[in-house]
Amino acid sequence: MAYWLVKSEPGDWSWQDQLSVDKEPWDGVRNFQAQKNMRAMQVGDSVLFYHSGKERAVVGLCSVVVGRYPDPDDESGRFCLVDLKAEKTAQTPTTLADIKAEPSLADIALVRQSRLSVMPLDEDAFKKICEMAGL
Repeated sequence: MAYWLVKSEPGDWSWQDQLSVDKEPWDGVRNFQAQKNMRAMQVGDSVLFYHSGKERAVVGLCSVVVGRYPDPDDESGRFCLVDLKAEKTAQTPTTLADIKAEPSLADIALVRQSRLSVMPLDEDAFKKICEMAGL
């Protein structure tokens, strides 16, 4: 199992939107590094759902329920999608400031590459953020 964090602008797709569906394709990702990360996602992987924009907080936990498949909106065939299912809402939304204040999380991509929309997490970082968020 691998661990990931995906970012979404709440005005485009919020945690509440994710909760309202059984599963949802994670689409709109055009950054090549983020796409590389999505190609590595597999069914059963755990994914932290992060609201970007003003909120900047981990708000929920998802799982990958359908592994990578071609993005039907991409005529070039370069981009893929994965389907995510909401699993649990964070008891305490964990802000970027909270994450940056935790020394053990100083090297995660969310801190180092803040604009990346799909990023891997190591198991320790994932567990620490889950602990902080009450997930």
